[in-house]
Amino acid sequence: MNDRTSTFTPRPGAAPLSRQVAAQARMETRLMLRNGEQLLLAIVIPVIVLVGGVAGADRLGLDLDGHRAVDVLTPGVLALAVMSTAFTSTAIATGFERRYGVIKRLGASPLPRHGLLLGKVLALLNVVALQLVVLVAVGLALGWRPTLEHPATTVGATLLAVAAGTWAFASLGLFVAGVLRAEATLALANLVYLLLMAAGGVVLPTSSYGAASTVIQWLPSAALGDAMRAALVDAHLDLTALLVLLAWGAVGTLLTARTFTWE
Repeated sequence: MNDRTSTFTPRPGAAPLSRQVAAQARMETRLMLRNGEQLLLAIVIPVIVLVGGVAGADRLGLDLDGHRAVDVLTPGVLALAVMSTAFTSTAIATGFERRYGVIKRLGASPLPRHGLLLGKVLALLNVVALQLVVLVAVGLALGWRPTLEHPATTVGATLLAVAAGTWAFASLGLFVAGVLRAEATLALANLVYLLLMAAGGVVLPTSSYGAASTVIQWLPSAALGDAMRAALVDAHLDLTALLVLLAWGAVGTLLTARTFTWE
């Protein structure tokens, strides 16, 4: 009897941090994937841009920088997908979580604030990975053939570009969400997304913008697009683009740390 009692003796206390972060990441991932607007930004719009862009370029007989349109547009749309989730979705979701007091309540739970941020980052990476899988499959179906002459360089440069781009855009998204009201965050995040998609050098190479390319190339969108195209078209690590992304990530992190409020 004593042994049975000791077996079921309560052990109050918080779970290990790793389990808390994993649970938070799973919840955040499910919330993002259940939200229709998030799925629209994360998967539907990039797929439409990729299919429509390739079909239009093929109909007009266009090539881009001497390459087939699908080989240039697919890396650009992969970059667009990272931007949509890391910046737009993160900003909108965090802005409304602040408005409804979700983050404040989570701050009162055993999960520490850095654990909450880690959970959000892991959820973000989960969604980005899903996006890339879907878009790579669509690109391959359209005839995309990534450069694999130096597979280690291609894969390594792509992963570095995705990681740096995710950090840069997520930090900027949290900065916007931390200083504006939820409605203003929603409007600004969507506006910035549309502007960068159309004229930010993310889908098309910066060279397509003529004289404006000297300015556009310093935007995080253009840096991410150029880094992805360098990796997947030329099997090359674009160090300049990577440094631009890291600089934006550092600036965004600093601004977020100084201005973000939890309610």
